[in-house]
Amino acid sequence: MGSPTATERRELAFAGVARQAELVRSGEVTPRELVETALERIAQLDPQLNAFRVVFAERALQEADEAGRAAVGGAGARGERPLLGVPIAVKDDTPVAGEPRVLGSHAHGDPEPADAEFVRMLREAGAIVIGINRTPELCAWPFIETVHGGITRNPWDLQRTSGGSSGGAATAVAAALVPGATASDGAGSIRIPAACCGLFGMKVSRGRVPSAPYEEPFNGLSVYGFLTRGVADAALLYEVVTGEPYVAAAAQDPPRLKIALSTRIPPGSSARLHGDWRAAAEATAQLLGSLGHEVCEREPAIGPVGLNTLARYLGGIAEEARTVAHPERLERRTRRLARLGVAARRASERARRRERADAARVNAIFDEVDVVLGPTLARPALPVGQYEGRGAAYTLNGALRWVPFNGVWNHLGNPSCAVPAGFDAAGLPLSVQLVGRPDGEQTLFSLAHELEVARPWADARPPVS
Repeated sequence: MGSPTATERRELAFAGVARQAELVRSGEVTPRELVETALERIAQLDPQLNAFRVVFAERALQEADEAGRAAVGGAGARGERPLLGVPIAVKDDTPVAGEPRVLGSHAHGDPEPADAEFVRMLREAGAIVIGINRTPELCAWPFIETVHGGITRNPWDLQRTSGGSSGGAATAVAAALVPGATASDGAGSIRIPAACCGLFGMKVSRGRVPSAPYEEPFNGLSVYGFLTRGVADAALLYEVVTGEPYVAAAAQDPPRLKIALSTRIPPGSSARLHGDWRAAAEATAQLLGSLGHEVCEREPAIGPVGLNTLARYLGGIAEEARTVAHPERLERRTRRLARLGVAARRASERARRRERADAARVNAIFDEVDVVLGPTLARPALPVGQYEGRGAAYTLNGALRWVPFNGVWNHLGNPSCAVPAGFDAAGLPLSVQLVGRPDGEQTLFSLAHELEVARPWADARPPVS
């Protein structure tokens, strides 16, 4: 087997998680070729993008060689390890054995003693952790611009953010530095970067993905997950760490569904919906109608959920600030945000007590419809530096005007996903959000698959890739 050419390596990089795993199983590609391809692309492109905090080049190559020996060891070994040889990146809020959990900050402490449980499961399935992706400090913002690590940029436009807090993961996947990356979502942190970078981003229901060593990360709002280019890739990764039959769901169209189009800004937000993002949601609604689904305009009874979500989010920041080894090293804006979280402690506690009642009221819409469809963001990816030097309150208010649609579903716990929906006139990705009833991931995977077939997006490649 000859070495892949430069063109073949580029195509291999964009093949995605499921296809790369298939190529290893068939013997067409070795794990070492996958890892070498990823390392070459990181070396070539990441100086412009700044997606990685650290890259495990030597270790990843050693693990690739071990995976290569397993790949030729028989169908049993390959079949039991569905991700054998596939390189992935891990978000820097997630424990990786032997590495500090940095969270975009100089305030971090010692290396972690063990992998997070779901990272352990990925390794057990054969995945190779190739590096750690950047985050904003304490995962506080929907953009990555830190004193510790600088600016992480969007491969579709280097003067735009790739979102946050999983922006490093989104940049790495969109530019095909890796086929998939772990992420987490405490108030939209999977779906926001997915929307910025033209990716598929699923936030599953709370409790689906193991959160150990943490019991209720980010004040109970956050769930672990993944960012990928395609739906099948996400389904495979999620199936590995949950045992749920997501791969089968993502390979078939759903039955005829009733879908609610919702474009109203949630109460309490001063956001304004950009025309392109409204049009993307409406065009997707028309497409779903043409595919045989019943689409109606209907708004969930969000009510005060946004305020309860904000209180819990601030509590999550305060919680993270208490865990860092050197809180005095936090950036000034982060310290002020954490103080807001301390001041909002009682509001946060009340919000958690109201979660069940809030969920019952809002989820009443699923007595009438199967899925809620709307925009993922209110406007395009932010220019980098927009909030440089700004205070905590100013930045928070600005961020909330950009991302008003996401966090409520963390408070309520529903599954929701960002699905690519074309591009605006400037060539920036558009995205829609699909929200399902509790434990409705299989329906969302099937519906996203149907949209991907009808309006393919995975072949689109950003300028910096």
